[in-house]
Amino acid sequence: MKNILTSISTLPNSDMNKKESKNELKNIKKELFELQNKFFADGRFGLLVILQGMDTSGKDGVIRHVFTSMNPMGVKVTSFKKPSGEELNHDFLWRIYPYFPAKGIIRIFNRSYYEDILVPMVSKTLELDGIHHRYQIINMLEEHLKRNNIHILKFFLNISKDKQKEKIDERKTKPHKKWKYEVNDEETRKDWDEYLDAYNMVMTNCNQEPWHIIASDKRWNRNYEVAQILLNHFKSLELKYPNQL
Repeated sequence: MKNILTSISTLPNSDMNKKESKNELKNIKKELFELQNKFFADGRFGLLVILQGMDTSGKDGVIRHVFTSMNPMGVKVTSFKKPSGEELNHDFLWRIYPYFPAKGIIRIFNRSYYEDILVPMVSKTLELDGIHHRYQIINMLEEHLKRNNIHILKFFLNISKDKQKEKIDERKTKPHKKWKYEVNDEETRKDWDEYLDAYNMVMTNCNQEPWHIIASDKRWNRNYEVAQILLNHFKSLELKYPNQL
């Protein structure tokens, strides 16, 4: 199967401008503040934002630069790391269930249930029929959420292997970033092609809710693109305050 990700640039379109994009992001964040307040008050919808990507692709950065303009009462963030022993004693979605958003709430997943397909695929700890079963369960789950007015925005932050190396080197040398460095970052790099293939399979098999592939080699473009998609989604909901419903 052809990997669609290998043909998608990790750099901004040539017509994108750093200064203009950063200025426009400021305007978008002002709109997002107002719309998120209306989203919270409206109370008809919940929003699940899924951030996936290779190590160092900028998931934390998106949360910091896009979502901090909003009222923290209405925005929750959950990070999913390697499952604990207790979590492994249950089905793979058990640890996820408590964190789906309530109506009026935006819930951000920094990594998500998709890790429970990606990692077993690369490590070959799950047979192919088990992988396909998880595809099916996730598709049904996302359909269930949609039927209950929980919308889903799925982002893949697309960086190049060279950019990842640059960011790992920053984590090793810059004092304010050293805390983020893990030896495993470089070990995982060895499986770059395998993870890219796994992401391609996930996007091919779990695309009822579309994936937004974000060119992320440039932070300013990454943040702008995510914010613009989020803004467009809010506008599409025709949000209203309770006295207008």
